[in-house]
Amino acid sequence: MVRRQAMPLRQAEASVIHSGGIHASTKKTLVVHTSLLFDSGAKEFVKNVSVEADTSTGLITRVWTRSEDELVQLDSTATENKDKDKQVIDLRGYTVMPGFVDSHSHVFLHSYRVTPSIYQERDESLVERIARATNHCRTALLSGYTTYRDLGSEGIRDVDIGLRDAVNRGIIPGPRLFVVSEALASSGSYEVRHESHLNGTAVPRISDPCDGPDGVRAAVRRRIGAGADLIKFYADYRRRARRFPAQAWPGSLPVRFAPPSLLDRSPSSPLFNQEEMNAIVDEARRAKAPVAAHAQDAEAVIMAAKAGVTSIEHGFARSDEALKVMKEKGTIYVPTLSIIDQEKETVGQEFWDDAVEQVRKAWEMGIPLAVGADTGAVAHGDNIRETEILHKDVGIPLADVLGALTLGGWHACGGDLCGRRFGTLKVGWAADLVALQGDPRDDLQALRKATFVIKDGELLVRDGRLITDERPRID
Repeated sequence: MVRRQAMPLRQAEASVIHSGGIHASTKKTLVVHTSLLFDSGAKEFVKNVSVEADTSTGLITRVWTRSEDELVQLDSTATENKDKDKQVIDLRGYTVMPGFVDSHSHVFLHSYRVTPSIYQERDESLVERIARATNHCRTALLSGYTTYRDLGSEGIRDVDIGLRDAVNRGIIPGPRLFVVSEALASSGSYEVRHESHLNGTAVPRISDPCDGPDGVRAAVRRRIGAGADLIKFYADYRRRARRFPAQAWPGSLPVRFAPPSLLDRSPSSPLFNQEEMNAIVDEARRAKAPVAAHAQDAEAVIMAAKAGVTSIEHGFARSDEALKVMKEKGTIYVPTLSIIDQEKETVGQEFWDDAVEQVRKAWEMGIPLAVGADTGAVAHGDNIRETEILHKDVGIPLADVLGALTLGGWHACGGDLCGRRFGTLKVGWAADLVALQGDPRDDLQALRKATFVIKDGELLVRDGRLITDERPRID
């Protein structure tokens, strides 16, 4: 198939400049023509579909399959646009999908291969972390991600709420963010990660510590009051890290005769009892907020699923009982295999094999999946690695994985609790589209070749470049 270039846009017609912000289209209608489109609802590829959106709302107003007459007419007029109120983008020759959703990300973190999280939290200034997060938002868009579910600011409290609002106000380009501000954890659990407390050096708190049914309800109310979109809590964690401290810096002396692996040194254990988990979910429901639970081992997965959480994050340990409860409760599974793929040397091949088998069985049982890479711990821009693992290593059919990458992400973000519908291309849903060079059915690398990205009916990436970088700004 001959690849057609997108219709050229005249700068004077295509955009205006917000004071201090990004560009917004002056057109009233956006029309996108495709030759190959992934329908995430039906989980199938369809041909010759066009999508129309109202740019004032960013919502799709019409989706139709073009007739033979329209196909002929489009071929003869693809480089013309005489309607001053309409922006037409010809994406025939590309594979077009709904915008990608990363359902487990940390926009304020960068890859642990570069720097462990404890050094980022302790040693990087607030300004640096915000600057990095701004860059990560840009990288996300360039990679085709129009939505990030960000599951914890990791040491800077509620700053993610301000970043979300900066994107929503058009001050910086980025995916729409659904944020938790601080995750909830019991006292003496997630935040205890270093030995020295008396010399004036400390790591900022990285969770909102809370205990007891009343205490966890109060913590949920604090997060909601701060502006969080959803609640995250740690159902389990490695809270005995100080028992056999790891070698924390070059030259520090290791603890002799310690268990050989990190998993043996400080195994995961539940941080809350069942009553506390139930209270977290109940209080979140009163606020109409979805709940994500970090849970690695089976015991915590079972407890969190019984409490009624929206999603389980990680869930690496093999357990038929855990899968049974998730299936019964309709719990969404976000496996985040990318992080253990990155840490195979630490966790070992057996741990990896068990996690892969757990995800495969979850898919076979029909447990709903969403795609999240634990991005931040793994590099922003390499998010799509999770999709590759789910298809190639786990063996899930590509159409199911792409459905989890798009519409599955909307469900993980809370579905209609989001306040906006996205992840599929239907009337009344957000006009989020990404155009790929190539067909992922023939070459999975096509998913790494986002060339055009449209979010809320606005073209933000063209020919692999942010449009905001192409034009002068006025402050």
